[in-house]
This record gives sequence, C-alpha cells and structure tokens, in this order.
Amino acid sequence: MDIRSLVEVKARAARSAAAALALCATKTKNDALGQMARGLEEKTPALLEANRADLEGARARGATRAFLDRLTLTEPRIEEMAQGLRQVAALPDPVGTVVETWRRPSGLEISRVRVPLGVIGFIYESRPNVTADAAGLCIKSGNAVILRGGSDAIESNSMIAAVMAKALEKAGAPPDGIQFIDTTDREAVSVLLDLPGLVDLIIPRGGEAFVRWVADHTRVPVLKHDKGLVHVFVDADADVEMAAAIVLNAKVQRPSVCNALETLLVHHDIAPRFLPLAAARLAEAGVELRGCPETRRLIDVARPATPADWDEEYLDLILAIRVVPDLDEAIRHIQRHGSGLAEAIVTNDRAHARRFTREVDAAAILVNASTRLVDGNQFGLGAEMGVSTSRLHARGPVGVQELTTTKFVVQGDGQVRE
Repeated sequence: MDIRSLVEVKARAARSAAAALALCATKTKNDALGQMARGLEEKTPALLEANRADLEGARARGATRAFLDRLTLTEPRIEEMAQGLRQVAALPDPVGTVVETWRRPSGLEISRVRVPLGVIGFIYESRPNVTADAAGLCIKSGNAVILRGGSDAIESNSMIAAVMAKALEKAGAPPDGIQFIDTTDREAVSVLLDLPGLVDLIIPRGGEAFVRWVADHTRVPVLKHDKGLVHVFVDADADVEMAAAIVLNAKVQRPSVCNALETLLVHHDIAPRFLPLAAARLAEAGVELRGCPETRRLIDVARPATPADWDEEYLDLILAIRVVPDLDEAIRHIQRHGSGLAEAIVTNDRAHARRFTREVDAAAILVNASTRLVDGNQFGLGAEMGVSTSRLHARGPVGVQELTTTKFVVQGDGQVRE
C-alpha cells in the first residue's frame, strides 16, 4: 500500500470511530482509560526495551543531550503516564455539558452544549509519553485521534499506541479511535495535512519552523504548540531566596521542555544582591550563563550575550541574563522577544504584579511561581496535548475541555419566524 492510501485508510477508520466515540458513555471511556493505564504498567519491560532501540538509533545519529532526554522512557516516567491517564479518567466528562441556557420572548429555550471536535491529527516530536497523553485526552473528550510521532521514537510510540487501542477494545469502545501512522516516511505528514474532509483539527507540536511549515501546508484548522521562549523577571523588591529557588527550578528541573526558563530579566536595583547568589546555584547545576555587560560585571563566569541570545530557545542548560532598569523595560523586552507561551514575575509589589499580568501577553502569566508549572497535569487537567500559543480556539495547556466545541440545542413548541 502506498503512503497516501495508508494514511487515508487510517483517517477513514478514525472518522467512522469518531461517530461512535461521540456517543460513548462516560463509564465506557473511563474504563478504557483505566485499561490503558494498566496496560502501560504491565508492558513496562517491553516499553523500555523498545525505547532502548530508539535511543541507540538517536545516539548513533548524534542527537543532543536535550533531545535524548525528551526521547527517554524510564519506569518512573511510564508510571507518570499511567497516573496521568487515571487522572484524566477522574475528570468530569465535558461531552454533553450545558455551558449556558436562556429563554427568548418567543418561548424558545436555547442551550449551548459541549460536543467533541471529531478527528484530531496530532503531529509531535520525539517524546513517547505524549502518545499516551494525547490518546487519553482525545478518548475522554469523545474524539478519534491520528498519531504521527517523530521518527526517532517509532518503536516506543508504536508499542504505546497498540496498548492504547487494545484498551479501547477491552472496554467495548471502537479501537479504531486511536490510529498510529507507523511509517517514518515524511510524505505521511503531507498526506495527513491534505485531508480536510476526514480530519477536523491538526495539532502540531515541535520546533518553531516545523509548526510554521505545518500551518502553511494544510487546509485543516491548526492549533499551534509553538516554541517556548520563556522569561522570568526578578523585580526590585523580590524575595531573593524565593527568586533564586524559582529561577533554579524553572531552568534546571527539566531544561529540554517548552516551559523551561530561557531568559532571566533582573531589576537593576536588586541585581547586585540577587545575581551572585543565583549564578552560584545555577553554575553548580551546570548551567552556562550568557549575560549583558552589567550581568558580566556582577558575574565573572558569564559569557557575553549576543543579540541572537534574546531570541533563542536553548532547551538546554544555557541561560541568557539581562539587567533591566525597571518593570517597563522588562515588559518591553518580553513583548519584543517572547513567544507567548509562559512568562513570570517574582515580586512583592502588588501593583507591579497586576501590571505584569495585565500588560504581558502570553498563554500563562505567573506571579511568584516557576514557569515549569505551566502544564496540564499541574493545572489539574490530568494531561495535555501541548500548550497552545494560538488564540483560537484554545490557549494554554490543552486538556479535555479544549478538545471540544459547542452546538446549539433549541427547544420550541411550534414557533416559526414571522
């Protein structure tokens, strides 16, 4: 079978399954999610073996440390995947929820009701855990999903997707609701993008250039998970210890992901007290520091930052640092260089916090908290398809509710239009 035929067959199967999934009882969907979680736990040894094959191939191709971290499965990460599925199962079912109801003078009763989107094409980078998250969220929200993971994770993703589909079958739901494109041929992506009659939404998750390419080459609506050029601004009256802990966590806890800190902005007045303390802790964690002239005057280990550093998503243990004169310049810097994913301020000034949350434009704004918390699981969504930097139709972590749309249901008793 050629690539186009392969993808079209999977898309038609997903379309058929979507109609059945939209009508599935909440209990059936939750049973399927529980079966998925148990299946992952039972298949842990086999999943680790498949992942080792992916890792060996990636190392042979010279993959970066950050890339290998995203690709790696461990027993704790598999257990996190299973627990994430159970958390999704515990969430309220969005399908059928009445968002609002009102009555017209004519006697018409109008309701807005949540319904699934239909078939979601999910194209993502080499993070195998995302396969389970995406499948679980789509099933809970009554959608079918077509998964196309990065070629470097083909062995891991194939096995995870098979576990997910088998769980659907065991629970009495249509197993065709989870489709996995099991070829590394890049033509498969182009075909998937060219199926507007079969696919209702494309969610690309990867590098900035790739996401832009997808948006430019499809007739299907796109929900973008764009790059994460994330800032933390340490204000003049910030608690120094709190700020240091937040910065360290945001940069070091897992530097290879989109909500990790990339540029640190520090108010001029607090810089002499804060930067040496923060730099010592960051250097101890192996972070390479690149700074403006004032930063380098205060931190002798910092390398000179170039203009390109302010626009760089490192996804690694590298941090750009700029000392700014005030809140206004911090906001201007973020407006010029931010990607709109997540931004944070550390401050004890409530007026400054309010200004920051009002004037900085991003999917998530944090006050006195690490940007690593911008995550579907941390927000109580169970998991996420990604963090949307789009404005329509969802923004921020994409969970089950964001994978639905609404329809109007109108009750009458014989009304006609005059």
